[in-house]
Amino acid sequence: MKHLGILATTPDGAALCFRAFCQDGFAELGPHDHPDVTLDCIALGRSLPAWRAGDYATVRATLSVSTRRLAAAGADFFACPDNTAHLALEQPGPSLPLPGLHIAEVVAGRAARAGRQRVGVLGTSHTMTGPVYPQALAARHIATEIPGEHDRAILDEIIVGELVNGVFTDKARRECTRIIERLAARGCDAVALACTEIPLLLPADAGPLPALDSTRLLARAAFDVAAGRRALPTWRGGPRPPEDDGGNRGP
Repeated sequence: MKHLGILATTPDGAALCFRAFCQDGFAELGPHDHPDVTLDCIALGRSLPAWRAGDYATVRATLSVSTRRLAAAGADFFACPDNTAHLALEQPGPSLPLPGLHIAEVVAGRAARAGRQRVGVLGTSHTMTGPVYPQALAARHIATEIPGEHDRAILDEIIVGELVNGVFTDKARRECTRIIERLAARGCDAVALACTEIPLLLPADAGPLPALDSTRLLARAAFDVAAGRRALPTWRGGPRPPEDDGGNRGP
């Protein structure tokens, strides 16, 4: 089996990814067993000034520190459950010391296998207005929808002001559900929960649209790689190959 490195930036979403990965092991390998996994997390506060300045190169340099530490710990590949971080990971720069799964490719691959045609994307303002998900979905002939400007601002505040700090409220849950309802009214047939923590806020079966849970889908794809069901990914930052979509397994 291969050793997974989780490149984390926020605790709750990274913990969900770690837990889902290990639970796949328990389910398939037996009680108490899962592939080796190491998690590295540099606090989001260290890179927030660069995010706010649009300085993705500096954010990439910070994330690179984590990948070097994961490589030194013996990891064979990495998975980053932070969707927004992929904007920085895709920036030009030296190849990362580990190959990694690309979360948007994993989600888009699952959407394609499910026959989705128009996917709404929920995440930070960077993720919703950025190119990561539209490119991955368009490569599979799937249209992308994002909330309107006012709803994007609400959602970004919920994520950055609450969820990444471990605050989950009924008000935030209602707002997210309302936003998803608006996406459904605009013709979406699924919604990508493209923020690491949103799956902790919204029950999987309670929304008005089928959910593509980016955190759990990434964990499952990582398990398939670690268990030898799928080849190691080849992406080391920069433009990503669409074939690294996590394989054909999944709910």
